[in-house]
Amino acid sequence: MTGLRIERDAAIARVTLARPEIRNSFNAELIGELRAVFEGFAAEPPDALRAVVLAGEGRVFCAGADVEWMRAAIGLSVEDNERDATAMQAMFDAIERCPVPVIARVQGAALGGGMGLCGASDVVIAMADATFGFTEPKLGIIPAVISTFVVPKIGIGHARALFVTGERFGAERARHIGLVHQVVGDEAALDAAVEATLEEIRSSGPTAVRASKALAREIAELGTLEARRHTPRHIAQQRTSAEGQEGLRAFVEKRQPRWRE
Repeated sequence: MTGLRIERDAAIARVTLARPEIRNSFNAELIGELRAVFEGFAAEPPDALRAVVLAGEGRVFCAGADVEWMRAAIGLSVEDNERDATAMQAMFDAIERCPVPVIARVQGAALGGGMGLCGASDVVIAMADATFGFTEPKLGIIPAVISTFVVPKIGIGHARALFVTGERFGAERARHIGLVHQVVGDEAALDAAVEATLEEIRSSGPTAVRASKALAREIAELGTLEARRHTPRHIAQQRTSAEGQEGLRAFVEKRQPRWRE
């Protein structure tokens, strides 16, 4: 893979965009690689994969689309443009539907498609001087593909304000609107915060973490009454599972559950 670096460490996968010379921007090849990697993660069992860290090499997390890729797109037909956009949507969907938590480690900037990566991730941790923006209108286009991944996080009010201006904004505003979950001062603190989040995930039951992530997505997609009918079955299934039984026994016996040993 030319655009990605994949590292594995004790059931943690680290996926790094490795195009620092062009600020880790997207082209068709990188989009295809990311989709394939995350679709592969979907097949891994709970004991083999606990979480994914998504990062960008160098000074910038992801600056959106590759200039050369955009230049090539100028002459494409509507059908060809739609095909490219559908491929990008499938990539973001593969990240969002990854069965384990995806942690975005953001430094420098997340612009355009980089905002889509933040929207598709479960936990976003950013450096205080990072810059964010739905910058597509500055190019005469719109943040269409990423919209279905970011609007559920930031809400329609913030989307309406930020989509139409295309303005860049800082990490604290990104945290205020719900795109970012934690802001830290420097790169050492960024790595420490990522590791602390991973440790929290490791301390929970592997199947419970996966089921909890799936539950949050399902609740967002179901109506209120349907969700209320659905959730008692979910908790009953998890409580009676081997992992649920072990967790409950460990609690009443005042010991660590086996997955923490």
